[in-house]
Amino acid sequence: MNKTIDWRLLKKLYAIHSPSGKEDKMIAVLVSYLKSLPGVKLGKDSYGNLYAWKGESESYPCIVAHLDQVQRNHPRDFRAIETRDIIFGYSAKEHSIFGLGADDKNGIIICLEAIKKYDCMKIVFFKEEETGCHGSSRAEMKFFEDCRYVIQCDRRGNSDLITNIGCSDLCSEKFIQDIDPEKWGYKEETGMMTDVEALKERGLSVSAINMSCGYYNPHTDEEITVKRDLEKCWKFVQHIIEDCTETYPHEVGDNEGCFNYDEWEIEEEIHSIIQQDPTMTASDLYDMYQTNFPMLRLEDFERIVAEHQLWYDDEEETLTQTFKPDGKETDKEDFIF
Repeated sequence: MNKTIDWRLLKKLYAIHSPSGKEDKMIAVLVSYLKSLPGVKLGKDSYGNLYAWKGESESYPCIVAHLDQVQRNHPRDFRAIETRDIIFGYSAKEHSIFGLGADDKNGIIICLEAIKKYDCMKIVFFKEEETGCHGSSRAEMKFFEDCRYVIQCDRRGNSDLITNIGCSDLCSEKFIQDIDPEKWGYKEETGMMTDVEALKERGLSVSAINMSCGYYNPHTDEEITVKRDLEKCWKFVQHIIEDCTETYPHEVGDNEGCFNYDEWEIEEEIHSIIQQDPTMTASDLYDMYQTNFPMLRLEDFERIVAEHQLWYDDEEETLTQTFKPDGKETDKEDFIF
């Protein structure tokens, strides 16, 4: 359980720009890498999601991740810079930092480490999660019929274990008890839509979770990875694979109540999306992200966009004002299954 992350491989993944709908280069790199691992078999579904499995077993641990990233700006000289405990993206030509796409390339590296280390393993890489879980909504569900559980590592921070999304439970109490999250520094939280929820909605009959994997400031150019927090996630995943060897059934029940979510956290994420693309209108956001934020109506997106424009327009005005000696202000111009 002490094997560390392959940081060199992870930085290679960071260097691959894979915005939603343009994941082909990432898929090609993953296929090449997976083919180099002994015993790994590959497949694709009709939507282009990538599946890999290894070994012969009655049941398999399964980990999923998504291939796409939100950041659209990715300079040609982009590099992932590794400090003692932090990784960030940087362009020397532009003298600026840029987002890593650690959401969800940190999840991808966990998948790769797992299938490399363990004799019996299944992993899946989904397309277009960031624009509404399109890939996982079209997944080949037969692939999961012999899985013990499904793990996703696609949550910022270092301690969240998402066991409920939209007041819909993702996993059984027995699974939570057996993985013992508190021992590993994790606690149960309610999350927002991601691939494991899409799988549950399509009838996934085993327990699923999403967990923090060490990235921060997702969807922005300030995105970073804290290495020790990604290592913490990998250790927790190893524990689950090695110690939870039975199958953990779970069916989505009628446990919907009032929607339990962190309003501030959701609005903060939408503001970060607008910062990346200020041309986005409320209708654009609603069309692209309504499945990610099903609790929000079009009017909610309109309010958030209006607030964003008010806050940031005021900030821009403040930054571009100068003052004359008389005190008056003036604007500064100048496989297929």
